[in-house]
Amino acid sequence: MRRLLIRPGAIGDVILSLHALEAARLDHTEVWVPRPALPLIRFADRTRAIIDTGLELVGVRQAARVPALETFDSIYSWYGTNRPEFREAVGHLPFTFFPALPPPEGIPRIQTPPQPVQNFAVIHPFASSKSKRWPLENFREVAARLGVPVKWTAGPEEPFDEAVRFDDLYDLACWLARARIYIGNDSGIAHLAAAVGTPVVAIFLSTDPAIWAPRGAHVSVLENPSIAQAAAAARQILRNPGS
Repeated sequence: MRRLLIRPGAIGDVILSLHALEAARLDHTEVWVPRPALPLIRFADRTRAIIDTGLELVGVRQAARVPALETFDSIYSWYGTNRPEFREAVGHLPFTFFPALPPPEGIPRIQTPPQPVQNFAVIHPFASSKSKRWPLENFREVAARLGVPVKWTAGPEEPFDEAVRFDDLYDLACWLARARIYIGNDSGIAHLAAAVGTPVVAIFLSTDPAIWAPRGAHVSVLENPSIAQAAAAARQILRNPGS
């Protein structure tokens, strides 16, 4: 049996769905996700970037079709759920559609090579929208109160001279797995850190953490915290990393 799994969305959306994606594996499993997330799909027989498939034209351009879709026995899709024209165009195919929101259950896990934890903290002071970004000066003040070396990270288009950067998200995941703690906004990188088991302090300003928070036993979510609250939460984790 051949199954295709299609999961669009931002990095965090894909990571929150990893548990459900892996649980849906069949004899042959192909996964289509946004290009940056491809390195995080470790379980599939094949992966493709959604942008390379022509999927976005189905239901938009007359007679547009993706022949590869016809080779699967079942297709689980988080893509097109709210696009009636897409659903109509693929109505003859074995699609099962799922809500765009993350699955309510399951803790994502990304396996990285065994490596010792090192004495540094990682801070990522960015997010996809300005409404999600705690002020940079707040992060700097928290960093000054941690008592451990701090390394900053940023994405390829996020301006920050001090940042450690990775082109491949799996390489970033392996680096995050070595950190004692990760501190950041509501962003995909917070989900990445949680998925490799690094203790996380995630700061939420405008979105609902009940839906979008990183998942895991060592995730501390703070809503609109003060600097003192964020620093205290981080120091608590550093003192008791297994709690």
